[in-house]
Amino acid sequence: MKTKYLIAALGLAAGAFALPASAQMSMPALSSAYIGGSLGQSEVDFDCEGDPCDKKDGSWRIFGGYQFNRHFSAELGYANLGEATVDLAPGARLTLETTAWDLSAIGAFPVGPVSIFGRLGLYRAEVEASILGFSADADNTGLTWGLGVQYDVTKNLGIRAEWQQYNDVEDDVGAEADVRVLNLGLVWRFQ
Repeated sequence: MKTKYLIAALGLAAGAFALPASAQMSMPALSSAYIGGSLGQSEVDFDCEGDPCDKKDGSWRIFGGYQFNRHFSAELGYANLGEATVDLAPGARLTLETTAWDLSAIGAFPVGPVSIFGRLGLYRAEVEASILGFSADADNTGLTWGLGVQYDVTKNLGIRAEWQQYNDVEDDVGAEADVRVLNLGLVWRFQ
């Protein structure tokens, strides 16, 4: 009788130790290189000072990175942040077009196929300002950060929605403005 209880207890203990190991074996390894792209809308946060202006435009971003594990990755991206315009006088429209390279660290909290993530990194932006046929470029660097959610459709394909901000993007006259972007995109992992 004691032998039956001993065998049952050993069987339960073996099952308890095997369950976490089997769960890890069925989870796909998410360490890999990845690429992706997204489309969305950007908004430049500057004061029009009473002049008619348009601060919103379409945006797009392409990116690539490496996911070290389910929680951490590094990502390099290039973004076209769109145009902002200000009508200073009849026939005198100031146009500001912004592009940026960014390098970010991404931390994720996965719950099944869904991951909530945050990013923190640096950008290098170029702003081209043009008015009355004249144009000038300005480059600057700064901080970028964001929040998002990703749904992994398969082990290779994910859908990502993200809000990202580029802090203090500067134009050629030294004016600074934050650029905020809301994007929806796809991620492809090479596994």
